Amino acid sequence: MLESISAFYHGLDPVMQTTLITTPLLLLAVAVLLVLERLFPYRKGLPFFREGLWVDLIWYTFFQSYLLRILIFGFIIAPLAARFGSQLHLVSSWPVAAQVGFFVITHDFYIYWFHRFQHSSAFFWRTHEAHHSGKQVDWLAGSRSHALEIIINQTIEFAPIVLLGANPIVVPIKALIDAVWGMYIHANIDVKSGKLQYVINGPEMHLWHHADHEEVYYANFSTKLAIWDWLFGTAFLPDGRKPERWGLPYAFPKDYFGQHVFSVRRYDEVALAAHSGWFRAYHGLRWRLLSWVGQRVPAARVFQGWEVREDAHTTVPAPRPGGNPSGPVAAVSASAASSRFSVSASS
Repeated sequence: MLESISAFYHGLDPVMQTTLITTPLLLLAVAVLLVLERLFPYRKGLPFFREGLWVDLIWYTFFQSYLLRILIFGFIIAPLAARFGSQLHLVSSWPVAAQVGFFVITHDFYIYWFHRFQHSSAFFWRTHEAHHSGKQVDWLAGSRSHALEIIINQTIEFAPIVLLGANPIVVPIKALIDAVWGMYIHANIDVKSGKLQYVINGPEMHLWHHADHEEVYYANFSTKLAIWDWLFGTAFLPDGRKPERWGLPYAFPKDYFGQHVFSVRRYDEVALAAHSGWFRAYHGLRWRLLSWVGQRVPAARVFQGWEVREDAHTTVPAPRPGGNPSGPVAAVSASAASSRFSVSASS
């Protein structure tokens, strides 16, 4: 049997061989993070079956990731490689470790600046706000990203790997690093990195980035390397204090498709449900199904998730040194009379 497995493995191309190694490592990382979240929670009382879990897991992690992978590699990168790939082999002679390190660092530098730009651009904020919409941030919360944001970032991430002639196995290796690091910085783990946090990014700074506090609307943009925030003056890491409120300062749709529609045309879920029977039926379908199951199997009620108490009911005000810069989030916060942002008349 072992000989058959070995023959099967060695019959695969190097990318598939590497993927067969990175996939179990990814699952192992998930298991480790889940255990650490239970043992050392950053925010106590956060349930595993929290609000939005199924949207993040089913729609963003599986459905969207699968379709966008086909689109990005099959219809964007492949034509680019067919046109330019034979002309560029700038990193082909480098060791694989050097190639991985080069693309991790350069892409992380790009992500810092694009992420920072998204928080300052009214248009690109709409491609990023879904990522900030969760009020219960955990290991899976990082998967919630607008489709356009993923297309832009992953094309810029993986196209250079192919076009510069890197070893093909760099793609699954870097994908593993991205996935594990993305889960880690969003994980509900009370990490104390000490001076390492000046270089390596983790939950300490990134969980603050997801807080609905004015002081972090324009801070902590780093993903893997926190050094970018410290170098460019956007780091925020207070001693002995944790966020009081999470998510956005305005109401945001809870449905995957509704979240993408909201980025194009603003609407109020409550108002729409009040006068639209079809929307009311669609919007409440999942909840009715889970309620029906929960009535018949009491143990299954946990799948519905439940609310986690927040110490602050509106955006936590906190002027930053030099004042809060203007931008889409600050403008929304200043104009909203409450946490519900009704914009059904705008687009």
